[in-house]
Amino acid sequence: MHEDSCAALSADLAEPLAGTAAVTTGWLCLEQPGPWGRNAPVQSGLDPDLGRELAERAGAHGFRLQLIRRPGRHADTAAPRTALVARSTPGGALRRFEVDDPAALLDLDLSATDLGRPADPVLLVCTNGRRDRCCALLGRDLVRELGDRPDVWETSHTGGHRFAPASVLLPSGYTFGRLDGAAAREVLAAAGRGELARTGCRGRSPWSHAGQAAELAVRELVGEHRLDALRVDESGPDPVVVHQDGRRWRAVVREQPLEPPRPNSCGGAPVRPSATSVTSVDPLP
Repeated sequence: MHEDSCAALSADLAEPLAGTAAVTTGWLCLEQPGPWGRNAPVQSGLDPDLGRELAERAGAHGFRLQLIRRPGRHADTAAPRTALVARSTPGGALRRFEVDDPAALLDLDLSATDLGRPADPVLLVCTNGRRDRCCALLGRDLVRELGDRPDVWETSHTGGHRFAPASVLLPSGYTFGRLDGAAAREVLAAAGRGELARTGCRGRSPWSHAGQAAELAVRELVGEHRLDALRVDESGPDPVVVHQDGRRWRAVVREQPLEPPRPNSCGGAPVRPSATSVTSVDPLP
């Protein structure tokens, strides 16, 4: 990786990971082999009008559309295609099914709970090289290191390519950056036990960036590893992290600018990013 790449600069400057995950309550994933453009749903082998409408319908339900493909060499077409639907709020599930025609997803009721057969956790690794070269190089390196596993998929842009390799664990929506093969395998092994491996964790997608940072801070404070033990109440000015046993903590979170300016994407102009920092965590009665 070139030393001036966005991921190398971010890592060299120790840019914090907490509170940087994409914000979405769920994920709709459609298998689409072959190359992807910068905006994958409308720049791939998928009909662009269909890709645009699927993305809009997913967004209307608080879901994010991802294209996925099996790692390694692959044909430009697949039939039937795998589809995954994940709800990432605590207690959410991952469902898997196949479609012969991707247009069938337009009739999908994303509010339903029986969309397909239950599936074990999967890790999506961004390899959308047309979006950023770091994902092309570091994402594909990670996929190759993990080998031929049914619980690993390549995916289109997930956000935060400067943290490449960028990956998302489904169904929980916990997002990770800078994982190597050993750390990624532990993420999947821990998820199989219903636990979170916190190495490289950027946050859980249903929460705001402040809520993501607050939840991770409470996990660190109390040593909580169970995936669904915590939720975040964001109804007030500060996020309140609620444990399933009834304990609660108020977190004070601030956005702090980072120096020096650096590109947040390869080839981009330098910008001054901000870090989501938890300044205090206080137990509530």
